[in-house]
Amino acid sequence: MNFPYEDTTGHISIGVGRNLTDRGLSDSEILMLLSNDLAISVTELTEAFSWFADLNEARQDALISMHYNLGMPKLLKFRKTLELLEQGMFEAAALEMLDSKWADQIGQRAKDLSKMIATGEYVGL
Repeated sequence: MNFPYEDTTGHISIGVGRNLTDRGLSDSEILMLLSNDLAISVTELTEAFSWFADLNEARQDALISMHYNLGMPKLLKFRKTLELLEQGMFEAAALEMLDSKWADQIGQRAKDLSKMIATGEYVGL
Protein backbone atom coordinates (compact mmCIF):
# COMPACT_ATOMS: atom_id res chain seq x y z
CA MET A 1 0.00 0.00 0.00
CA ASN A 2 1.27 3.44 -0.88
CA PHE A 3 -0.21 5.08 2.19
CA PRO A 4 0.03 4.18 5.89
CA TYR A 5 -2.73 1.91 7.14
CA GLU A 6 -3.65 0.19 10.38
CA ASP A 7 -2.99 -3.53 10.11
CA THR A 8 -5.08 -6.27 11.75
CA THR A 9 -3.06 -6.00 14.97
CA GLY A 10 -3.49 -2.22 15.26
CA HIS A 11 0.02 -1.32 14.04
CA ILE A 12 0.58 1.47 11.53
CA SER A 13 2.08 -0.16 8.45
CA ILE A 14 2.99 0.81 4.90
CA GLY A 15 3.99 -0.90 1.66
CA VAL A 16 4.05 -4.67 1.92
CA GLY A 17 3.56 -4.85 5.67
CA ARG A 18 6.35 -2.58 6.94
CA ASN A 19 5.51 -2.06 10.62
CA LEU A 20 6.07 1.64 11.20
CA THR A 21 4.76 1.48 14.77
CA ASP A 22 7.50 -0.86 16.01
CA ARG A 23 10.22 -0.57 13.38
CA GLY A 24 9.90 2.97 12.03
CA LEU A 25 12.39 4.10 9.40
CA SER A 26 16.17 3.96 9.33
CA ASP A 27 18.26 7.09 8.81
CA SER A 28 19.08 5.96 5.26
CA GLU A 29 15.38 5.44 4.49
CA ILE A 30 14.55 8.90 5.81
CA LEU A 31 17.28 10.44 3.64
CA MET A 32 16.04 8.48 0.60
CA LEU A 33 12.50 9.80 1.14
CA LEU A 34 13.82 13.36 1.49
CA SER A 35 15.94 13.00 -1.64
CA ASN A 36 12.95 11.74 -3.62
CA ASP A 37 10.73 14.55 -2.32
CA LEU A 38 13.30 17.23 -3.17
CA ALA A 39 13.72 15.77 -6.68
CA ILE A 40 9.94 16.01 -7.13
CA SER A 41 10.04 19.64 -5.99
CA VAL A 42 12.81 20.53 -8.45
CA THR A 43 11.02 18.77 -11.32
CA GLU A 44 7.68 20.42 -10.61
CA LEU A 45 9.22 23.88 -10.18
CA THR A 46 11.27 23.52 -13.37
CA GLU A 47 8.21 22.41 -15.35
CA ALA A 48 5.93 25.11 -13.92
CA PHE A 49 8.25 28.12 -14.11
CA SER A 50 10.57 28.69 -17.06
CA TRP A 51 12.46 31.25 -14.97
CA PHE A 52 13.20 28.88 -12.06
CA ALA A 53 16.47 27.66 -13.62
CA ASP A 54 17.65 31.28 -13.93
CA LEU A 55 17.46 31.88 -10.16
CA ASN A 56 20.69 31.52 -8.22
CA GLU A 57 21.13 28.48 -5.97
CA ALA A 58 20.01 30.16 -2.73
CA ARG A 59 16.82 31.48 -4.33
CA GLN A 60 16.12 28.11 -5.95
CA ASP A 61 16.60 26.39 -2.60
CA ALA A 62 14.23 28.85 -0.90
CA LEU A 63 11.55 28.10 -3.47
CA ILE A 64 12.24 24.35 -3.22
CA SER A 65 11.75 24.61 0.54
CA MET A 66 8.44 26.41 0.08
CA HIS A 67 7.30 23.82 -2.46
CA TYR A 68 8.36 20.96 -0.19
CA ASN A 69 6.43 22.50 2.70
CA LEU A 70 3.33 23.63 0.82
CA GLY A 71 3.04 21.46 -2.28
CA MET A 72 2.44 22.94 -5.73
CA PRO A 73 -1.30 23.72 -5.35
CA LYS A 74 -0.72 25.91 -2.28
CA LEU A 75 2.49 27.42 -3.68
CA LEU A 76 0.56 28.55 -6.76
CA LYS A 77 -1.64 30.65 -4.46
CA PHE A 78 1.41 32.90 -3.92
CA ARG A 79 0.58 34.54 -7.27
CA LYS A 80 2.06 37.95 -6.53
CA THR A 81 5.25 36.45 -5.08
CA LEU A 82 5.70 34.24 -8.13
CA GLU A 83 5.05 37.12 -10.54
CA LEU A 84 7.63 39.26 -8.74
CA LEU A 85 10.17 36.42 -8.81
CA GLU A 86 9.65 36.05 -12.55
CA GLN A 87 10.29 39.79 -12.95
CA GLY A 88 13.46 39.61 -10.82
CA MET A 89 11.93 41.86 -8.15
CA PHE A 90 13.36 39.82 -5.30
CA GLU A 91 12.94 42.24 -2.38
CA ALA A 92 9.27 42.80 -3.25
CA ALA A 93 8.76 39.04 -3.65
CA ALA A 94 10.30 38.48 -0.22
CA LEU A 95 7.89 40.97 1.36
CA GLU A 96 4.94 39.25 -0.33
CA MET A 97 6.07 35.91 1.13
CA LEU A 98 5.91 37.35 4.62
CA ASP A 99 2.41 38.73 4.08
CA SER A 100 0.79 35.30 4.35
CA LYS A 101 -0.79 32.80 6.72
CA TRP A 102 2.09 30.44 5.81
CA ALA A 103 4.65 32.90 7.16
CA ASP A 104 2.69 33.23 10.41
CA GLN A 105 2.56 29.45 10.73
CA ILE A 106 6.25 28.69 10.21
CA GLY A 107 7.70 31.83 11.81
CA GLN A 108 11.47 32.18 11.63
CA ARG A 109 11.81 29.77 8.73
CA ALA A 110 9.62 32.07 6.60
CA LYS A 111 11.82 35.02 7.56
CA ASP A 112 14.94 33.07 6.60
CA LEU A 113 13.50 31.97 3.26
CA SER A 114 12.29 35.47 2.41
CA LYS A 115 15.74 36.83 3.22
CA MET A 116 17.25 34.23 0.89
CA ILE A 117 14.89 35.40 -1.86
CA ALA A 118 15.67 39.07 -1.19
CA THR A 119 19.46 38.73 -1.02
CA GLY A 120 20.23 35.59 -3.01
CA GLU A 121 22.36 34.40 -0.09
CA TYR A 122 21.88 31.53 2.36
CA VAL A 123 20.44 32.40 5.75
CA GLY A 124 19.75 30.36 8.87
CA LEU A 125 20.91 27.01 7.58
